[in-house]
Amino acid sequence: MANKIEGFNFEQRHGKDRVRVARVWKNKEGRHFMVEWSVSISLLSDCLPAYVSDDNSDIVATDTMKNTVYVKAKECAEQLSVEAFSIELAKHFTSYYKQVTTAIVKIVEKPWERVNVDGHPHEHGFKLGSEKHTAEAVVKKSGALQLTSGIEGLALLKTTKSGFEGFIRDEYTTLPETQERMLATEVTAVLRYSYESLSSIPQNPHYFTERYLEVKKILVDTFFGPTKEGVYSPSVQSTLYQMARAVLSRIPDMSSVQLKMPNLHFLPVNISTKDTQIVKFDDDVYLPTSEPHGTIEASLSRFWSKM
Repeated sequence: MANKIEGFNFEQRHGKDRVRVARVWKNKEGRHFMVEWSVSISLLSDCLPAYVSDDNSDIVATDTMKNTVYVKAKECAEQLSVEAFSIELAKHFTSYYKQVTTAIVKIVEKPWERVNVDGHPHEHGFKLGSEKHTAEAVVKKSGALQLTSGIEGLALLKTTKSGFEGFIRDEYTTLPETQERMLATEVTAVLRYSYESLSSIPQNPHYFTERYLEVKKILVDTFFGPTKEGVYSPSVQSTLYQMARAVLSRIPDMSSVQLKMPNLHFLPVNISTKDTQIVKFDDDVYLPTSEPHGTIEASLSRFWSKM
């Protein structure tokens, strides 16, 4: 919130960060479903007296925010998406407290996945996966909505069908050009939905989970290409664009995609002494490195997007 105080512009917000909650649902057949969320809440509210007059009467305590997460999780009798829960929380704070004008709720979902035992899904057994599902809902008292979904830590690697040629060469360039290299990255995606109000979002509580899984499949399929022949990547930049374009082409209610794809290098290994070559590289022995690594990121949005 922006206010003028004694000739200054003053902006403030307050909230609760990293509220961890796990929720288990059980269906009639005895199968368990579970999620683990880390919830961050930020409220924009009319509580200026707390800062300038020692008057806390308009403050929503951050401990109350924490407890609200657990109460609202309990009230969700049916399994729902991380996006739907972030909207529910944000809607609560803007409707329940008259002084709260905007609520920003960001949630990171830990990737617990059902395990298979002897080829069958376990009724109540889970293992920790890799990439995380994120969501952020910004809800105003008017009902206006900004909703983003995300993926963190989607690790992808292919051992061939990648090259890098034709880049600028000068006196500082040592990198050889190649049509054959390993390509590895860890994708971070931020996906903006086109819904602008609470009344416009789909009522299916699983809708955004389905879209998240669909987006993840599109990103993975575009990166790798067909199972046998794959698809050639002339650069991380080119692959990133094709991945973002595929998402917007297939998900009509998504207005923009932002992708961050570090180039995690696998360096060819050749070892030789003065007289003998001990290891000759033949696209088979690499040195994996994490630092330094290339950073490539870009966003793609529809013309009407407000991103």
